[in-house]
Amino acid sequence: MKITIDAKAGFCWGVVRTINITEDSLKKAKNKKTYVLGDIIHNPKEIERLKNLGLETITHYDFERIKDENAQVIIRAHGEPPSTYKKAEELGLNLIDATCPLVTKLQDRIRKHYLEGWQVVIYGKKEHPEVIGLNGVCDNKAIIVTSLEEALKYVDLTKKTILFTQTTMDKRKYFEIRDALQKEVEQFIEAGDIKEQFLAKDSICHFVYSREDNLREFSKNNDVVIFVAGRSSSNGKSLYNICKQENNKCYFIEDLNDIDFSWFDKAETIGITGATSTPQWFLEKVKDFLEEKLIMV
Repeated sequence: MKITIDAKAGFCWGVVRTINITEDSLKKAKNKKTYVLGDIIHNPKEIERLKNLGLETITHYDFERIKDENAQVIIRAHGEPPSTYKKAEELGLNLIDATCPLVTKLQDRIRKHYLEGWQVVIYGKKEHPEVIGLNGVCDNKAIIVTSLEEALKYVDLTKKTILFTQTTMDKRKYFEIRDALQKEVEQFIEAGDIKEQFLAKDSICHFVYSREDNLREFSKNNDVVIFVAGRSSSNGKSLYNICKQENNKCYFIEDLNDIDFSWFDKAETIGITGATSTPQWFLEKVKDFLEEKLIMV
């Protein structure tokens, strides 16, 4: 039996940058407490590792509690709305901004178009921290949709409209929404009911999207695929579904105890892959665990 880790799996560069900033901040903290606002990434194993190094996860409601601690608070890769920075400044909190540069750039683009009078539409998940930050830069007035049906129902195409997307969403669904809204606009123009403009900006992370072809090939080339990710990872769910499309024997796990050894009956090749928030060290741990247990079976 051959067990292989996907060579393209592991952290995206934005997550690597955030983890590096966090580890560096912990080293320099000395006697200062170091907090992160929300889960540093959507992976419980990496959260646990950093907790053991001294990182404590907090929420916005903890700001008042820690204001007098001379602590440092890390803004994670997902970013935050302007209200968070304002509140921290009012309380005198020391923020360390580890927002992914792609997210920062996207926030800037959304803010610019909103101030220019565009109706902002975001294809994304309303409660996702990245989307909360994106919506925040346009006074929480963006129209957030998760499907084509919602886009057609809630977007007023008689207004000058621009479509963006959360960086970890499904690209094919984004294209579906973009093309449908463009078609609706063209029909309005032909009828003489509208002269406004529609723009669509593909803001999906290239690292996430570029993994799709490799994942499809990797899934087809293995009898069984183990997909490792945090259950709350939006990116993980999207990439897992891609694997599942190519191989029905693809199984999602968050921890070692999720593994069912009946999955490997008659399998000759097992592939291990994961989300862009899945640490390489845990993929290696899954591989070592399988090798040890399957030899014993």
